[in-house]
Amino acid sequence: MTTESGTLRGRDLLSVADLSAVEVERVFATAESLKAEFRATRRHAAPPLVGRTLAMLFQKPSLRTRVTFEAGMAQLGGAAIYLPEDAVMGQREAVRDIAHNLERFVDGIVARTGPHAVVVELAAQANIPVINGLTLREHPCQALADVFTIREHLGRLHGAVVTFVGDGNNVYHSLALLGAAFGMEVRLAHPVGYAPNEAIVARALELAALSGGRLVFGNDPFALVKGADVVYTDAWTSMGQEAETEERRDAFAGYRVDDALMAAAGAEAVAMHCLPAHRGDEIASSVMDGPQSLILEQSENRLHTQKALLVELLA
Repeated sequence: MTTESGTLRGRDLLSVADLSAVEVERVFATAESLKAEFRATRRHAAPPLVGRTLAMLFQKPSLRTRVTFEAGMAQLGGAAIYLPEDAVMGQREAVRDIAHNLERFVDGIVARTGPHAVVVELAAQANIPVINGLTLREHPCQALADVFTIREHLGRLHGAVVTFVGDGNNVYHSLALLGAAFGMEVRLAHPVGYAPNEAIVARALELAALSGGRLVFGNDPFALVKGADVVYTDAWTSMGQEAETEERRDAFAGYRVDDALMAAAGAEAVAMHCLPAHRGDEIASSVMDGPQSLILEQSENRLHTQKALLVELLA
């Protein structure tokens, strides 16, 4: 993949760690501008991606990722082509063959798949930007929206405290990496046996050491939400883990974000969830729909941060 000096144009985004803090700030600045214009007029006066096309290779179901990328490309003047299982990567057609064909048709690729190795191979083979729309290892687009939302709400990132309650999964991985890069304290309250990937943690600790951030781990959610600015949760069972549903429901029974847990965090704390949510499992409806919820703003910001990312990579 070739890149232009001093710009994000032509870059891949496989992990949030692919971007420096300065580069993330650039994406955030673009997102702020796009969001303000879109909220004012529901359109952009000078769409920056006219004539650009994005291929969306989705092997996993999606609401937010699909709609925000498709709507985002349309709002920016371009077009998106959704490919659900039409190209079953590595089965119907080799990943490298898909990559080399698509690079001749479109300007960028979003891939939402299981194995992280798939997006790595796509990026290695395609001479156009490849964006990770979700793998089992990371969800970088979600983390960009999350941290953008936290900064909007708090007016700062350095020193902000986020407690992730639940599984040390792909969403946690990306949040820990990006939060650590901005000097945040990212806590994880998880059941025994559901710790995050050790390599991801090691990288996040390196970033935290440089930024003044911190990672905290424990098994008691009530202890770890005390003093938190944000209480974050995700589904107990992610896509591909359906066979573990009952086992996970038992393991995570004490990790529900409900009114009692939010009270332990404090009146100023806000609740976040990457969605889809299973009301009554990992989060109570009273929290989702209550005054401390930042969830819909967080969801909307997927649109704005991903539009900014597309502008920076493709314009």
